[in-house]
Formats: sequence, C-alpha cells, structure tokens
Amino acid sequence: MPILHIEDAQREEHESGRIYQTLVGDDAGSTPVRVGIQTSPPGYSTGTHSHPYMEVVTVLEGSGEAWIDSEDNAMAVSPGSTIVAPPNTAHGFRNTGTTPLRTMGVHASPTRITHRDGQTTDF
Repeated sequence: MPILHIEDAQREEHESGRIYQTLVGDDAGSTPVRVGIQTSPPGYSTGTHSHPYMEVVTVLEGSGEAWIDSEDNAMAVSPGSTIVAPPNTAHGFRNTGTTPLRTMGVHASPTRITHRDGQTTDF
C-alpha cells in the first residue's frame, strides 16, 4: 500500500459546502475499507443516516455534536472524539462551531452505502 498525503487527495466539493477527500478506496470497491477526510463548514449537518456496516468517525479539528440513534442523544465532540456507529444504526454529526469541522471517517466496506429517509445513496 502506498504512503498517502492528504494534500494529494482529490477534493470533492459539494453544494452544502462540505469537502470530501477519499484517502483509501474508489468507486470500483477495490479495497476492503473506505477512508476519507471530510471538512464541514459551520452549521453543516450530515443529518441522521445509517450504513449496512460499521462506520468510525474521528474529529481532527473543530467542534460539533454527534449522535447515535437520535439527535436527542447528541453529545459534544472535539478533536480526538471518536464516533463508532454499528451497522444499521442511525447516527450523524453537525458542526456547531465557527470554524470548519474536519473528520476522518472509516467505512468498513469497499463501497460507501448510506440509508437516509428510506432511500439508499452513495453518501
């Protein structure tokens, strides 16, 4: 496996203002996991969603809230906080700070599959 540098990872900029950079994995599902860095602007929320596999998200920079099962269970997160979402478990996070929230996510799957509001998407 090569050594990866975040500055070399392609930036996917989305209308919501979030930026996603895939470090490990591709659309062909050529690796057993997907790893990426997401930069979320102030106010951004992933919304409540789930995956058919475990997802692990670690906060690298910024501050926010994260929840498992329901937004009613939201807890503060900051650098070093890790969210562990079991398979098929509703979860999410949002940036509550005034600076970007950077997170590193690990999807225990070769492809990224997201269930939200009864629909399946690739994010």
